[in-house]
Amino acid sequence: MATPIDATAASPSATPTAPSAHPAPSAPLRPPPAGGGAADTLRAAGVIGLCVAIAWAGGSLAGAAAPLVWAAALVLSTVCCWALGVLPEPTATLLFFLCAILFHVAPAQVVFSGFASPAWWLMFGGAATGVALRGTGLAQRLADVVFGRRLAGYRQLIATIAVSAVGLAFLMPSTTGRVLLLMPIVLAVADRLGFAPGSNGRIGMVLTVAAASYMPPTTILPANIPNSVLLGAASSLYGINLSYGAYLLLHFPVLGLLKTVVLVWLVCRLFPHQGSLLAQSEGARTPMSRAETRLAIVLALAVAGFATDALHGISPAWISLAACIVCLLPGVGLVSPRALAEQVHLPPLLYVAGFLGLGAVVESSGLGSAVSAALLRWLPLAPGHDAANAAAIGAVGAGLGLMTTLPGLPAVMTPLARELAAASGLSLETVLMLQVPVFSTVILPYQSPPIMIAMQLGGVGLRHGTRLCLALAGITVLVLLPLDYLWWRVLGYLH
Repeated sequence: MATPIDATAASPSATPTAPSAHPAPSAPLRPPPAGGGAADTLRAAGVIGLCVAIAWAGGSLAGAAAPLVWAAALVLSTVCCWALGVLPEPTATLLFFLCAILFHVAPAQVVFSGFASPAWWLMFGGAATGVALRGTGLAQRLADVVFGRRLAGYRQLIATIAVSAVGLAFLMPSTTGRVLLLMPIVLAVADRLGFAPGSNGRIGMVLTVAAASYMPPTTILPANIPNSVLLGAASSLYGINLSYGAYLLLHFPVLGLLKTVVLVWLVCRLFPHQGSLLAQSEGARTPMSRAETRLAIVLALAVAGFATDALHGISPAWISLAACIVCLLPGVGLVSPRALAEQVHLPPLLYVAGFLGLGAVVESSGLGSAVSAALLRWLPLAPGHDAANAAAIGAVGAGLGLMTTLPGLPAVMTPLARELAAASGLSLETVLMLQVPVFSTVILPYQSPPIMIAMQLGGVGLRHGTRLCLALAGITVLVLLPLDYLWWRVLGYLH
């Protein structure tokens, strides 16, 4: 029979062990090697050399210009280093910056554009407010409010996190904003339950926030960046105005609702936790402190700004940065400069700037356009074969999504929609809508900046995120997409 979990069980003892008055002499300690040994560096060099060889061979066969080949070699090498983990993430990211500049793959303002991106500042501001949430105790209080009565079991806990993330997408259009709001709360729950960093329970909770904040909400307008890009591009290029209700009806039942169910099941299978979880007593609550009250007001204003960005036009990034500055003000006293320096870590911010810069390099170098045009020539499209045409268009989108990252996919695919519609015999609106199953399917975590931000904030490595993404992508391709095809036929989009 399970026993209630004490909130102080995971915290250090209040009485430290006294050090010995006469410590035994010991040999000088050498710091452990960082990032592995020489064999890891050689393995990374082999992977990079293979990627460069593949890029040059493909470029020679296609007759591509040398700058395009260099861009392809850099992008492929960087993606493989991130996906395979052959180099630590900061090392691979810094190597990308260096090679892009040394080999003149793109101008410096393009290579380092990630640092000027709203997504980077959104993460920085969110990390600072996360420090305030933990320091004031408000994260723990919110965890009690949201999850206090719902911790009867691990599966129910994961389901509650997933439903909260998807439900919030109907109210808050910023994916990263939802991640920044939910992650400190979920980490507070993990701490209270004794889920240490690296434990299955903590990994499962963090990855549920990451995946549920991005994947199912791609079926809701305008809850994600790819949705919004597709909405704007369809209107500006073709005069097609996507309807909220029609978009939701077409995509949410399978790729939203069913995918959420599959996600919960998969997290519980890949990262299982044995035993039941019991909620804390509601009577343990204490009145809010002045610091908690001030922070609650700051966060309430920030969330209101996130939810209404379509009305006032201010990016959630700058709202997040403004909340960060308020927390740092001496008169407010929510985050000290020392706490900011110690608890906001540089490697996650470097990595975010890296994969944002990678997408900019793909666009600036013309690599995305060249690959998409080449694929268009080789696509086996023929009128009257809707299933094969949909699969071919989806495969092209998946390939481009591995290079451009998913937020940039509609910007590359939408200009090709008219040609794809003419070659396949599908309607233009159907071809536009076929992008949604593609950018809702994350094959590798780096394709989705919000997922990577969530993993970095939650302290979960790429290996675990890759396991979940690959497994969920496999189930999506084998089960969910065939069901989605049947649903599209019922609605008359495919025949």
